[in-house]
Amino acid sequence: MLLDQLRLFLAILDRGSMAAAARDLGLSPATVSERLAALEAHYGARLLHRTTRSFSLTEEGRALAEGAQHLLAEADELDARIRLGAERVAGPIRLSAPSDLGRNRIARVLDAFQAAHPEVEIDLHLGDGYVDLAAQGFDLAVRYGDLQDSSLMVRRLADCARRICAAPTYLERHGTPQYPDDLSHHNCLMMRFGPNTDRFWPFLIDGRTRRIAVRGDRTANDGEAVRDWAVAGYGIARKSEWDIAEDIVAGRLVPLLTAFETPPIGLQVVYPQGRGRIRRVRLLIEALAAEFS
Repeated sequence: MLLDQLRLFLAILDRGSMAAAARDLGLSPATVSERLAALEAHYGARLLHRTTRSFSLTEEGRALAEGAQHLLAEADELDARIRLGAERVAGPIRLSAPSDLGRNRIARVLDAFQAAHPEVEIDLHLGDGYVDLAAQGFDLAVRYGDLQDSSLMVRRLADCARRICAAPTYLERHGTPQYPDDLSHHNCLMMRFGPNTDRFWPFLIDGRTRRIAVRGDRTANDGEAVRDWAVAGYGIARKSEWDIAEDIVAGRLVPLLTAFETPPIGLQVVYPQGRGRIRRVRLLIEALAAEFS
């Protein structure tokens, strides 16, 4: 009964409301509310701050969400091992990945992984903003940059350079920047990460990293949209070399300011503590490491 209540609690967090969780689970809103109240009574703590339109996690609720992820994952793993046998790999894997990289590289890793393990169920979330792995029920995420949340485990996959690039048609109309400061005279295509916009691009100038302010008339929270705008000639973009490698080879994009490139950033897979012990998750992490090695 407790495991069922924990699953319901995570479903509420995942769907964003008790009404949506009730609808997806085939329960009445009253039943969902009663079960949540019973769970709070069991722990003697309020788990959610509720208003008429939204809710937020209390500290106790956040701790329970993270712990419930570990507990339910291990329960599912135990269930699979008992029912299906220790050598079979089965069950759901929910992962988050950057938009471009997810479509171009990670999707094919998942195709091969599921072909090898057809009883695994893949739930792929593509987006360039960070997600709360524990609260939103993710097993793992592939991310660029340094790990900020020290409660997560990390496996470094590779290093990736960022390239400044533009389409030949854009350069023909507006000229080619020769120095990072020249970008102030160009239309730059920017990424938005949650509430933050990537308005300051780093360059290595005279042995030191300088962040150059850029501006432009197009911003998106999706990396593929920025890449498409760059190919169409709308402006200059800053993209992962993996996302635009084929475009550069084909001549659709031209790398710029290569003498001022900063060191590559890390690509890593992160996951909550305990998830790496689940066999299907562990095997997928190994498959991702092999892809980027």
